Amino acid sequence: MADDKPDKKSSKKVAKKATKASVKKDSGKKAAPKSTATKKAAKGKKEPAKKAAPKAKPAPIVVRASARYVRIAPRKVRLIADQVRGMQIEKARALLQFSPRGAAEDIHKLINSAASNAENNHNLIADEMRVAEITVDEGPTLKRFRPRALGRATPIHKRTSHIAVALSPEED
Repeated sequence: MADDKPDKKSSKKVAKKATKASVKKDSGKKAAPKSTATKKAAKGKKEPAKKAAPKAKPAPIVVRASARYVRIAPRKVRLIADQVRGMQIEKARALLQFSPRGAAEDIHKLINSAASNAENNHNLIADEMRVAEITVDEGPTLKRFRPRALGRATPIHKRTSHIAVALSPEED
């Protein structure tokens, strides 16, 4: 009988360790519900065959160009970008050429660059493109100080912009 007691204690310790280990493994996992396919298979029903999706047209070519760290505040650039967005490239060039705003020159250069990318890299005709997308994001701000009266200084924030243009062929 003395031999039976140590076996019971050791078997109890092994059982406790096994339950603790299984609790640790199962604590992070949740039981996944059965899918409808397995439920239908259990009932003996067949799923209807899925129809082939209609073939979509290939995505239109989008030609991109970007200018980063342009030394004009994004607020000023967005005024011009909003006027040009969605325009045909020739109309956009004409508008930018005669705009009195300083940001118009940088956007004009960027649109010309995107048009050159379209001609050289994608064999497209630049005059048949339109400004599909134009975004103006804020770049890093240069912080400077201006001396003022009585030994004081006031901060000057010189803001920069990141401008991105996307051209796409006109839709007929």
